[in-house]
Amino acid sequence: MATETSITRQAPYIEALGEQYGQDLTALTATKMPTAGYAPTVAGQDPAQAAAYQRATTAGQGIGAYQPYLTQAGAYSGPGGGTGAGSISAFMSPYQQQVIDKTLAQYDIQAQKGITGIGLQAAKSGNLGGGREGVMRSEYQTQSDLQRALLDYQMRQQGFGQAQQGRQQAYGQQMQMAGAVPGMQGRDIATLGSAGAIQQAQTQATLDAQREANRMAAYEPYERLGYMGAGLGNILGGMQGQYQTTVTPNQSALQQAMGILGTGIGAYKSFT
Repeated sequence: MATETSITRQAPYIEALGEQYGQDLTALTATKMPTAGYAPTVAGQDPAQAAAYQRATTAGQGIGAYQPYLTQAGAYSGPGGGTGAGSISAFMSPYQQQVIDKTLAQYDIQAQKGITGIGLQAAKSGNLGGGREGVMRSEYQTQSDLQRALLDYQMRQQGFGQAQQGRQQAYGQQMQMAGAVPGMQGRDIATLGSAGAIQQAQTQATLDAQREANRMAAYEPYERLGYMGAGLGNILGGMQGQYQTTVTPNQSALQQAMGILGTGIGAYKSFT
């Protein structure tokens, strides 16, 4: 009995596509994907950010920028004795003594005119050289000396008050600077940090774009092969086999002998 085998095959061009797809898939998956090219990358610190950080953490520029002014203000807040920096004498006018000397010299000239006037009065009254004139001169001199000393004291006290006021004003200025300088330093640091952040964001965007480009390039062969596989699947799903081949195997010697025998028996029966 003959055995027939029926084989259903696709069109030759579809079989060629399938064969090519298998070869491409095997070759592509045999190569390791270059993941290092699209690994996440973080943009480094921008130079402006580095400068902002350095200034913020450097003593006297960011941290403790107020300290020199507080130190100077402390020198102005003490008793103010001595002659060193921060003392009241340091705020005295360097011309004070010259002013005092000139003022007292003018006072002495006016006082001498008073003495002369007493002599003229004594001469007119006929008491020149007498005891009354001596008493008047003594009283006048005593009062003049007192007024002179008082004038000297007032000028010195006025100079001291002005120096004390100047010292207190300097204290206030140092305290203002202690508050203003850190604020100005902070604004500079913030400006540097902001500008650096903008540049860092731009650098990060460039790195991300390059990373995405590398990823797309690495995945492009897979996506292309995926499109091919999807298309091939659509074709195979919508088509039936185009060629059918029937294969009849050759009979063996026994099968041939049995066939001949059967034929002979049939002919004999027909004859008889």
